[in-house]
Amino acid sequence: MYRSLEPQKIVETAETLHRRIAERLPDSGLSRVGAELLTLSRDAAAVSEWLAAPHWMLRLTAGAGIILMMAIVVGIILSLRVDLGAPKLAELLQGLEAGINEIIFLGIAVFFLLTLERRMKRRRALKAIHELRSIAHIIDMHQLTKDPERVTNPTLDTTTSPKRVLTPFQLTRYLDYCSEMLAIISKIAALYVQKFDDPVTLSAVNDVEELAAGLSRTIWQKIVILDRILFAGQTIPPESPYPPG
Repeated sequence: MYRSLEPQKIVETAETLHRRIAERLPDSGLSRVGAELLTLSRDAAAVSEWLAAPHWMLRLTAGAGIILMMAIVVGIILSLRVDLGAPKLAELLQGLEAGINEIIFLGIAVFFLLTLERRMKRRRALKAIHELRSIAHIIDMHQLTKDPERVTNPTLDTTTSPKRVLTPFQLTRYLDYCSEMLAIISKIAALYVQKFDDPVTLSAVNDVEELAAGLSRTIWQKIVILDRILFAGQTIPPESPYPPG
């Protein structure tokens, strides 16, 4: 029961997180990113099912192609006229080379047909994983200017510094939401290889998970610094540091 990810649970988690962000930070850019992540989670649920399902039309097409090639090869062999005389060395080598080339080309064609379904699934999975990688970087861009040190010393800002309208408590929640979204990205990525055993796709998923974990560590460093500032009494948060949501 608890040995595999449930796509619907991930969708529900992303939906709940989006509502929390929208309620706490309405009309914010992070709220729109949360909406996009929710859409990706719904798409991932459908894509993961598509990856897990056998595509019989492709398999039948590949099988028919292989049978047709084998039939052609057998027909060619049966139509050959065999010279029972002693072959010359040059003719023997020439015939052997031609036979090896035909076997190689035939093997390539069979391999192409046998891996047609896997390659089609891989292409779709990699495209979806690329979207997850992009949204992870977008989340990182949103938290990039959220510097906890400006809470205690806003006078360090310059005329071109980004506008800082978040209270210390809101900033803590903002960073926490970013970390949660990155965690959801990792879970969505894992869906694509849960029932699709493909080394290339698995490698891409591992890269996304490492990216999300690395970005999340940076965010949590900011959260730790902000918590130390708040509990050291250098600033007084307008709300309790840990209310629901």
